[in-house]
Amino acid sequence: MLTAGLVEASSENPGGTEAAAVEVLEKACRSAGFSVSTREVAPGRPNLVATLSAGSGPGLMLLGHSDVVPAGPGWSADPYRARYADGRLYGRGATDMKGGLAAAVVAMQALSHASAYGVDLSGPVQLVCTVDEEEHGIGVRDFVSQAPEYEFAGCIVAEPTDLEVVRGCRGASYLEIDITGRAAHSGRPADGRSAINAAASIVDLIRFDHEQLAMTADDLLGSGTWNVGTIAGGQGISVVAPMCSLGIDRRLMPHESAQTIAAELRQTISQSGIDSDGISVDVRVTMEMPGFATDKSHSLVTSTVGAITDAGGSTSVGGWSAACDGGFVNRDLGIPAIVCGPGEIHTQAHQPDESVAIADLETAARAYALTALRMLG
Repeated sequence: MLTAGLVEASSENPGGTEAAAVEVLEKACRSAGFSVSTREVAPGRPNLVATLSAGSGPGLMLLGHSDVVPAGPGWSADPYRARYADGRLYGRGATDMKGGLAAAVVAMQALSHASAYGVDLSGPVQLVCTVDEEEHGIGVRDFVSQAPEYEFAGCIVAEPTDLEVVRGCRGASYLEIDITGRAAHSGRPADGRSAINAAASIVDLIRFDHEQLAMTADDLLGSGTWNVGTIAGGQGISVVAPMCSLGIDRRLMPHESAQTIAAELRQTISQSGIDSDGISVDVRVTMEMPGFATDKSHSLVTSTVGAITDAGGSTSVGGWSAACDGGFVNRDLGIPAIVCGPGEIHTQAHQPDESVAIADLETAARAYALTALRMLG
């Protein structure tokens, strides 16, 4: 089984070890007769693009990533030795998301025989596998920076959704805030300017905005959110703190820009007087993954919903609080996107004894093939 081979090709991130998994995937794609290309975006970190050529019309893109999070403690067996029990395949990446990659390859293999049954696809089906999705997204950033060879009617991101059709995702961004004050003896704190006090005031601004955003939540994706995840600062207990830093997660709604949000926060900090009288503040964006939303009536959504049902599953349509590479494909290439794949993100992904139901892998493969036939057949 291809999923097992991919699981056993460890590709932990951080670590930059995706090449082994990409080699397994490349071999399977070449054996199936697909056109395959790889491109290193960093040493030992290749993106892969495998294409089933067809007509000259818009095609269907299947998108996934080769990296997995570190195995971590708590496993009952070797996380990189695939094992089977009770109709499930166990191993790191089985759900997130080597099962989805394997299902995409199997679907494309089935589609390659469509012409033998009198079905000609109007456009290509292409699998794109990127590196570094779990960290900084250097793989997808490189992919969307290249001029695409084909036009695409839609993109299915094969991330684990328990085969739910996710038509929208929030994006994610990291903001780093560095506050500089002036040290002084704590016996006379008025001689200094406390960076920690300034940081506390900034946290209050963020908390207020978080509450305001929640008041305008929409039905699909909720609202943008703030989370102050880290804080570090100070020189010593008896010293007025000359420095402090905040690490912040800001979840993005579709069409929101992290750079714009950072600029607005910087302006609010100044308007509040926090960065006056010896305090300076620097706000910078260190990571951004855009969000997206695809209309529920789009053929990509309706075709996939019908395909999942006809493939033996049952599905619903909703949104996702997590971020994924689909936001880049939608924003930078203008391709409508959804997320739909085997496995469950909340109960399996990033956890010990990660597993995926073999029946769900089969359903996903059938559904991807049916979606392509209905959109391109």
